[in-house]
Amino acid sequence: MFKLKPLQRTLAALTLAAALPMAAQAQAKDPVKVGLVSSKSGVFAEQGGEVINAIRFAIEEANTKGGVDGRKVELSEADDESTPDAGRRMAEKLSRDGYNLLIGAVPSSVSLAIMQNLDRWDAAYFVQASKSDKITTDSCKARAIRTNHSDAMDIAMIKEWAKTIKGNTFATLGADYVWGRDSAESFKKAVEAQGKKVPLSLYVPLGTKDFSPYLAQLKAANVDAIWVAEVGRDAIAFMKQSAEFNLKTPLLTHAMLSNFMINAVGKFYEGVPGNLGYSPDLDNPRNKDFVKSFKAKFNRLPTDVEGQAYNGIQVMFEGVKLAKSVKPADVTNALRQNVTLDTIYGKVALRASDNQLVLPNYVGRVKSVDGALRQVVEQTFDTSLTPPASPLCKM
Repeated sequence: MFKLKPLQRTLAALTLAAALPMAAQAQAKDPVKVGLVSSKSGVFAEQGGEVINAIRFAIEEANTKGGVDGRKVELSEADDESTPDAGRRMAEKLSRDGYNLLIGAVPSSVSLAIMQNLDRWDAAYFVQASKSDKITTDSCKARAIRTNHSDAMDIAMIKEWAKTIKGNTFATLGADYVWGRDSAESFKKAVEAQGKKVPLSLYVPLGTKDFSPYLAQLKAANVDAIWVAEVGRDAIAFMKQSAEFNLKTPLLTHAMLSNFMINAVGKFYEGVPGNLGYSPDLDNPRNKDFVKSFKAKFNRLPTDVEGQAYNGIQVMFEGVKLAKSVKPADVTNALRQNVTLDTIYGKVALRASDNQLVLPNYVGRVKSVDGALRQVVEQTFDTSLTPPASPLCKM
């Protein structure tokens, strides 16, 4: 049997003693505690389900690769019920329980309710779906980072897109809450600036099941096209009833080319154009890796909602790496140093003046690909179109 000589035993003991603190330090690194507050019920439940799926996937993927900055990622989930009050309560509970790196809400109203309390909860919040301009203007917060397109970014792109849209008269139909109103009013201003007219603007309460009164007005307006900014189950109901109502007026959609909507409605969606928040077709190495690993697990492509959610938590992870900390203020401060990040959209900058990730933008159309309907990118708009940060944002 092999035996160590006394000198060898001494050296081995010293080596082990020196190594133990390093191992203990690695094991003692605080975990990344993610608080996922999203819609498991209510009007945004379909989008919420996709957000949850993507966040779980990203965390599983990270832990399989050894964690983030050598830290295990832990997850706690809560249902915001698609409402601001429930979202605020659930986000507070998650934060108080230590899961204070928050992500997941879909509607802007929920995101805005969460953002106002981040300092009090000692939390940070990553906005990955909500589009209201308020998030990065008069309601901006140093601890809130937006990783998806804002309404202003979409409308700047739409102004360019609108130059190619045929017609001189338009109607708008928007969901009657912050984002829907922002969207419809912004589109109206954009086309009126080109000398075109918007004689009819309709706002529909969330949860509306019967769109026939609105469809009757839209049909009677005899406009050249209709701008639609609806959400979740309401968007599906509108599209299905538009088909039943035999609405022939072309539709222009804002954030409505989601896979779950297309799948629920079917043939009526074919040919409908709109902006895209994400596409699995984006041609860069980071996105190709994401699509490959996602498809290997789920045997399908990621949806637009899943892509945006995955991007959001990847930005959170980058903040942890840059800060070498999981403290919310440290994570957001590290990201607020005008950093450039390698994302599924390519290399993009995070603008410190309003905490907005500056992304390229896209217009697509629903087409049949390999026998299935899905959105296909038709135009890409460079980040140079992104409006400057608003002076209303003061951090």
